[in-house]
Amino acid sequence: MKLNRYTLAFLLLSPAFNMFGQQELLDQLDAIAPDSTFTVQATFKSTRIGIGHSVETRRKGVLEVTAQNRFWNRPTEETTQTFAADKYNGRYELAYGVTDQLTVGGAFGTGYTSIDLFAKYRLLYQKPKLPISISLFQNVVHREKNPGIYSRELNFSDELAYTSQVLIASKINSNLSLQLSPTFIYRNADKLIDGVDPSSFALGFGARYKIGRFVALTSEYFLVDDPSEDITTYGPFSLGVNWEIADLMLQFKLTNARNLVEDKFIARTFNNFNFRNGNLHFGFQATYLIHFKHSNRLEK
Repeated sequence: MKLNRYTLAFLLLSPAFNMFGQQELLDQLDAIAPDSTFTVQATFKSTRIGIGHSVETRRKGVLEVTAQNRFWNRPTEETTQTFAADKYNGRYELAYGVTDQLTVGGAFGTGYTSIDLFAKYRLLYQKPKLPISISLFQNVVHREKNPGIYSRELNFSDELAYTSQVLIASKINSNLSLQLSPTFIYRNADKLIDGVDPSSFALGFGARYKIGRFVALTSEYFLVDDPSEDITTYGPFSLGVNWEIADLMLQFKLTNARNLVEDKFIARTFNNFNFRNGNLHFGFQATYLIHFKHSNRLEK
């Protein structure tokens, strides 16, 4: 069988066309993902695991609006938990993604009146060859103090407290994520009380386990090393459920921590986690995301 020149030219050039087509496809893939080592997304989905911050930062241009609360009953002579909501503490927060790595925010607390500001910076992202994520967290809180227990009149700086954390997390698989949170707390007002150390160190342990596409179990505990005399504190613990509804995250938890800001709930939790004398508190948190700029929502 004879081949005409057009058929021959097609047969000779088709491998080149195929090669150029494959190269074009590779170029397109490289443009989408120039680094083949993809970063791991959505280690915890929420910027909080339960009571404490997670390694997550918000995407650039995303505003996070959060309402938190705690309910508990006054201690009585009874030895069982009644869950009467006769005591309440709330906190209302705004946080904004300045960049994908930097989130800044502020909040107002009602029950224990406070104003706090914070920043969280994503230092490292988890990748296939790097099994951990690391974020740095820093906050400052102003809280009015009762002047009766201090040796002199307090000024503004005396009513400030600071919390510094290194948040180290790993997404073990699509369902399980773990986090360690070395923490340092400094409370200026405690310098004025005899026998109380203004510095506190703690190590936080956090976990999230998905039990459904939009539902996860969470738990968190802080082991606190507080050398202060005459003050008995306990490590804050929480056990909860996160429910994700599009841009709304609902978090339900049981905890012994009444306060909602790090310096208090980590270093100054005065009741243990049990069902006696109002020690177990119900907490609820709702977080809504507002997207001011295009951001990647494909986080599973």
